Amino acid sequence: MARFGYARVSTRRQKDDSQIDALTAAGCERIWVDKASGKLARRPEWDKCFDHLRRGDELVITRLSRPFRSVRHMTELAAQLDERAVSIWSC
Repeated sequence: MARFGYARVSTRRQKDDSQIDALTAAGCERIWVDKASGKLARRPEWDKCFDHLRRGDELVITRLSRPFRSVRHMTELAAQLDERAVSIWSC
């Protein structure tokens, strides 16, 4: 079991420092960061993070809006994470 983090900011001008600090404090071994709008389907670092997660891992985020584009997207991804026995929590 390992703990991994995901952070996202909407624009390149925004700072991701507070998210990275929180994920580091939560004990994340590795953190993926995207600089892209949440409404975009293509977020390369999210894709890498999601593909990296294995049974028993924990995904840590700072807010639900970071990895998920909508409530529907959230429920779909939560089901996929559940099937893989990956837990998700917010710090």
